[in-house]
Amino acid sequence: MNNISKNIRYNIKWFEREFKDDDSIVYRSFQNKTSKREMCIIYIKNMVNDEIMSENILRPIMNAELEKMENTEEYMDFIINKVVSVNEVEKSTDFNTLVENLYIGKSIFFIDGFAVGAILNTLDWSARAINEPISETIIKGPREGFNEVIYTNISLIRRRIVSKQLKVKFFEIGTITKTKVCICYIEEIAKKEIVEEIEKRLNKIDIDGILDSGYIEEFLTDEPMSIFKTLFSTEKPDTVCGKLLEGRVAIVCNGSPSVITTPFIFLEYFQVDEDYYQNFYYATFNRLLRYLAFFLTTSVPAIYIALTNYHQELIPTPLILSIYEARQGIPFPTSLEAFIMIIIFELIRESGIRISKYSGSAISIVGALVVGEAAVEARLVSQPMIIVIGITGISNFLLPKMANSTILIRIAFVILASVLGLYGYIFGVIFLTLHLFSIRSFGIPYMLSVESMQSMSGIKDTYIRAPWWYMDIRGKLISKKRNRKKNIAKS
Repeated sequence: MNNISKNIRYNIKWFEREFKDDDSIVYRSFQNKTSKREMCIIYIKNMVNDEIMSENILRPIMNAELEKMENTEEYMDFIINKVVSVNEVEKSTDFNTLVENLYIGKSIFFIDGFAVGAILNTLDWSARAINEPISETIIKGPREGFNEVIYTNISLIRRRIVSKQLKVKFFEIGTITKTKVCICYIEEIAKKEIVEEIEKRLNKIDIDGILDSGYIEEFLTDEPMSIFKTLFSTEKPDTVCGKLLEGRVAIVCNGSPSVITTPFIFLEYFQVDEDYYQNFYYATFNRLLRYLAFFLTTSVPAIYIALTNYHQELIPTPLILSIYEARQGIPFPTSLEAFIMIIIFELIRESGIRISKYSGSAISIVGALVVGEAAVEARLVSQPMIIVIGITGISNFLLPKMANSTILIRIAFVILASVLGLYGYIFGVIFLTLHLFSIRSFGIPYMLSVESMQSMSGIKDTYIRAPWWYMDIRGKLISKKRNRKKNIAKS
């Protein structure tokens, strides 16, 4: 340990050497009106609350009657316990501990003659207001979203789960950034082995900096080479609380508005929080639409290519004649035509996301209408292909959390269908199914809900959304406590 000296000038010089050429560090030396001992408070400019600094620390210490306590061993304790008024104070004799607290916005207080420094909580970080997340807009339900401050995000979770069973454990990751990360879980519901495994993996992370929860996702995932996520991320506190009540664990990272929840299974891609805020009939219908959208966005181009190139006998004669007529004069084969249109659509989609929201709609209109119509009139692509890619793209918007995965699946299916026809597409579906069933998320099968379809309790919140009074049992592998209600028999 690098211990503090009783000489205040030595301590100040140590900080000046440690923060050489750093003009953001403030050294405020002062004295009490009745005491001759030199005092100093060190803090980082614009990271402390100026009102707390002047009204709760400097003014009370300067004006207090300390003459009688000046030469006693309780002098430091008297000041930090009975003079200053801040909500959190601790003492340390180690320079490194003081520096770590200084970095996060706290102030360090020294008194000449005492080999100890007081750490005063004067934090005042500027933070984005709590707004509705842009990426997760809803019609019905809570509209609060996380921001980039970890303590604010934890408070948003605690406001919804008012229970002593909600546990929060902190970690510090990053040798340079020293980013605060915490895990949240409900003790009586979450499985202990899952919590311990998450803690173990977090402690193993060795990197110089963590700037977003996306860094942590890559370190914690069970399948780093898979195109599918094994961890879920969201910016909505109500979604996180819903996951916690099912036995999952949340990982909150300072500096990121996205909170990770795990374990994550495949069918969660098709569940949105709004399903639980509206009538279960509409929720079930919308959920079934998402399953249909997954099939359409991944398979329609491949099936179209396979049928038109290899299996024309499966297409009704009037339809195949219509397609043949529409393709007259098109210079590209169907497979290349599909690739071109998929790439163009993704270019339009990505540009609409990256530019400002005011220009995004204009890009979409220009790309979808002007470019598409011009391409058809110029005989570069056929009208049926425009329809196929349009259905594919619209369906993809129903699954925003799976957008990146569906793009790669779509391209892989198109390649297989271009080479082997429907057989290639079927081989692709088989390989995809085998891959999904081989994935684990912290020991939980990725296709867990599909395996449990054989029982009525396993179907209540999978392909359909049952009424709340029927959803009285949690997942048997994810949660420790399965019963949601007190007055039902344990199953």
